[in-house]
Amino acid sequence: MAREIGQLSIGQASSARQREEELRGRQRQAEEQSRSGSRECVYILEMEDIDEDDSLLKFDLTPVYRAHYINTCLGLQDQFREYYYKNRHLQLNSDLQISSVQSFLECHQIYFSQIAGFFIVEDRVLRTASGLITSSQAENLWESAISKVNSVLEDQFSRMQTASHLLLVKDYVSLLGATLRRYGYQVGPLLDVLDKMRDKYHELLLNDCRRQINDVLANDKYEQMLMRKEYEYNMNVLAFHLQSTEIMPAFPYIAPFSATVPDCCRIVRSFIEDSVSFLSYGSHMDYYDLVKKYLDKLLISVLNEALLKLIRNPSLGMSQAMQIAANMTVLERACSFFAEHVGRLCGIPMRLVDSPHGILAAKDVLRKSQVVAHERMLELVKSKVDEFMALTAHINWTPDDPPQNGNVYLNEVIIYLETLTPSAQAILPIEAFDKWVKGVLNHISDCIINTLLSEEVRRFNVNAIMGLEADLRVLEAFADERFHNSGLDKLQSATNLKQSLAEARQLVNLILSNQPELFLNPVIREKNYNILDYKKVILIAEKYRDLPEKFFRGGSKQAAKKKGLDALVRRLRDLG
Repeated sequence: MAREIGQLSIGQASSARQREEELRGRQRQAEEQSRSGSRECVYILEMEDIDEDDSLLKFDLTPVYRAHYINTCLGLQDQFREYYYKNRHLQLNSDLQISSVQSFLECHQIYFSQIAGFFIVEDRVLRTASGLITSSQAENLWESAISKVNSVLEDQFSRMQTASHLLLVKDYVSLLGATLRRYGYQVGPLLDVLDKMRDKYHELLLNDCRRQINDVLANDKYEQMLMRKEYEYNMNVLAFHLQSTEIMPAFPYIAPFSATVPDCCRIVRSFIEDSVSFLSYGSHMDYYDLVKKYLDKLLISVLNEALLKLIRNPSLGMSQAMQIAANMTVLERACSFFAEHVGRLCGIPMRLVDSPHGILAAKDVLRKSQVVAHERMLELVKSKVDEFMALTAHINWTPDDPPQNGNVYLNEVIIYLETLTPSAQAILPIEAFDKWVKGVLNHISDCIINTLLSEEVRRFNVNAIMGLEADLRVLEAFADERFHNSGLDKLQSATNLKQSLAEARQLVNLILSNQPELFLNPVIREKNYNILDYKKVILIAEKYRDLPEKFFRGGSKQAAKKKGLDALVRRLRDLG
């Protein structure tokens, strides 16, 4: 009957655990209602009626009592006690042998039920059989068993390579411990073995999540999610507290993130629940910090590393990079939900979860990784802009007249920026968008300067510079419009996007100035030319100076400009 006794008792322990979890769930729900400010919230923690006799297993030991009594009457009490103890010791050794025809995963419940039943019977014999077995003998049996069980567990756990298998066995072992603790057995060593396995379990769990996350990232189209129905919004946004407002949006709704975000959130949520399942009911009563530690490892070593690997992929396109950067922003925000979920499952008050101690380290790591993503976006845009700026090779730098409609390269650049910036504005945080646009415009300014510095441009005239000036006006108009229409002007300490074009603007203004030598005046230089590098000014101004006289027909004004630039170059060389 030992196996049936053990199964019944472990089943009772499982039911008690389930009732305890339901009670904790209602406590959490009451606390959350209280935090949300609901006036109707009342802490109602009703306990179901439990039959107190349910825990008392009924089995008949009359034959044992009778045999003990007869042998005592015959004066053979000591011999019978010794016989009983040796016989039970042999039975225990038999029960502790694992099956050779079934895998441990298949037979572990039978194995542990047999052991539980054995010691429940011996506890009853100890308490009711008038000294048939002594406390020290019962303790010796338990110590012998616990040593063997621990050895079996360590061996079997070492063979397992699937997290769910480890969790399955661990759950039943913890129920075995809860069952036998009720009968006074010291189950600490049993739970210690489970604790030794927690790193291996989580490593297997991390590997599972790594595969799932890699699959999600590989299969995503990196397009903003379209949600047509409210249930989709609930499942993908509200379920992970990703909403930016409490107001339900109109449908269809286009989210700023792609399918990667809710899919990864589901993987992380499942990881948290599996981690809590393994760590609960072990030797650590307070396992909140352990769950947080393993969660940070998942978010940093698995999710964040996978995102960084993706963003650094040489074949990554601009639209993909932009969407990945937006996903990172939302995943960083999701860290608050993950921390709250850990707190709820571990029974930690939300005020502690909301404290600095409750903040996940991964939140800061994901925030820093966004910088990497934004830099990669900028790198990709710069690369594309460089393709358009290569068209400056076709510019006539000594035209007889200024270009009528600006230069060809500029049309391509403006079309590209006007196509790209609305998408970037829609999915990037406003501060990241500000930094990104400024970086793009600053690069265009650098390209204009570097073009004039390059060996391909040996000389130029005022008409070519007037063409660049027209280009700059178009770029500045674009920058000014984006600054005021995207909300950037409302940022604290905001600076107009036009400032990112300042170096090219100041250089063009200097060359077109009627008195370029005023660059040498410290006050005027600080006011009008504070960004210009005098070494670059020398190299570029020399190209203007070296033009043949035929390019200066039109009178004394152009001649004076040439003389002014000549004088400026000489003075700057002397200062250098």
